Amino acid sequence: MIQPPEFKNIYFAQAADVWLQEWADSQSFSQVFVLCDQHTYRHCFQAWRPNVPFLARAQVLLIPPGEASKSSHQLRLLWSALSQAGADRHSLLINVGGGVTTDLGGLVAATYMRGIPFVQVPTSLLAMADAAVGGKTGINHGEAKNRVGAFATPAAVLIRPSFLETLPPAEWYSGRAEMLKHGLMADAAHFHAVAAVDFEQRRMPLELLRHTLALKQAVVAQDPREQGPRKKLNLGHTLGHALESFYARTEQPLRHGHAVALGLQVALALSVTHLGLPPEEAQEALQRLRADYPWPALPAPWAALEPLLRGDKKNKGTEIRMVLLPHLGEAQPDISLPASALQTALEQVRAGHAL
Repeated sequence: MIQPPEFKNIYFAQAADVWLQEWADSQSFSQVFVLCDQHTYRHCFQAWRPNVPFLARAQVLLIPPGEASKSSHQLRLLWSALSQAGADRHSLLINVGGGVTTDLGGLVAATYMRGIPFVQVPTSLLAMADAAVGGKTGINHGEAKNRVGAFATPAAVLIRPSFLETLPPAEWYSGRAEMLKHGLMADAAHFHAVAAVDFEQRRMPLELLRHTLALKQAVVAQDPREQGPRKKLNLGHTLGHALESFYARTEQPLRHGHAVALGLQVALALSVTHLGLPPEEAQEALQRLRADYPWPALPAPWAALEPLLRGDKKNKGTEIRMVLLPHLGEAQPDISLPASALQTALEQVRAGHAL
């Protein structure tokens, strides 16, 4: 396993608290706002606030928990709240929460008065491993995930592993899916190391989290605005987002990570048939994913999934574009596929067939 590099603007554990206090002391913020949902306010922010004296002056903005808050409605409410509080360009926004909060809060900061400084403080494994890092912000529009957004770089990302102790097991599995994706994309040994962690103990070795972030940061540094290599980070997300959107309308909604893990399973099958991934490599990875990320009992009809797939923002014209794997740990973006190939692979994997 390669050694993680020195991280740029990512601070871990107690160093995160020290950085925030020292940075705040060196600035002249007119006002400080903290964005949380009701859960992260109660379980995370209230416990963290006494550790950083600077946070005593923060005004808290609350949003409802859940994916529904990634909306234009909630965006407008937060703009209004900042305006009514007299926020200006010298105000600071600190986003404390999971991927919904960091995505939404980042977009609020990127757009309010054409941009105010912000800090991301992810509280879920999913947000720590992926959502809060890389400078992507956004909201959903209609049934399309992350359709409206902006690239915006936070002043820092603060990783406090103690927040993970508040998570239910399903959230651990959701976050692990993104870590597994990073391994399939760039480091097969990392994929196997993450897959071997006993998540029933709800402990993520810090070195694995750091390595996941190192893999993502290396890709983002090459291509901050996703014009080329950064597209590899979308592995599993084309179908994953479609599945997530479909099941959100049912009584069996899927967490983002679970949907991505299902997308990874289909990407492995397509990689065998369209990019020459050795079947034995693909089968071993598929078995690991199937063990923890089963397919829902309610099947998603292809007629419902296809329009969601065609609306994916990574497509070009009528082409469905996916990230596939010539080998585990090596990803190739912008593979154009006919819809029929995706349907066949989906049915094959969902039925439990071997590759």
